[in-house]
Amino acid sequence: MTDFRTSPTESTRSEPPGWASGGVIFAATMMIIIGVFQALEGLAAIIDDEFYVVLPNYTFDLDITAWGWVHLIIGVLIALAGFFLFTGSSVAGGVAIGLAAVSAISNFFFIPYYPFWSLLIIAINVFVIWAIARSGILSAR
Repeated sequence: MTDFRTSPTESTRSEPPGWASGGVIFAATMMIIIGVFQALEGLAAIIDDEFYVVLPNYTFDLDITAWGWVHLIIGVLIALAGFFLFTGSSVAGGVAIGLAAVSAISNFFFIPYYPFWSLLIIAINVFVIWAIARSGILSAR
């Protein structure tokens, strides 16, 4: 019998394993959650300058309001990238990895102000980067 499911012109590229697709869905969901939390973190700093404890003599000393704007903007961008990551686009994957790296770096500089939260967000961002890079979404055409 002839198999009509595939033709000689169709690509024989295999689908990624289920856990890899699940990793991207989890990463997209985490990016949305991280983005919302980071935006709320930024709003807290913008609305109330005394919400975070400011340590003296910190090398990367910025005004708390400036940190608030940084976190608000990054948070909104990360949440948007998380929504676009659900499309499975390789461009969305690249942008998501870049924004997760920016978020991790900004939270590294924010450690003296809110240590446990910043370390938690850094760890989640590293997992998001790993899940997207491991899924094969960046090599999708």
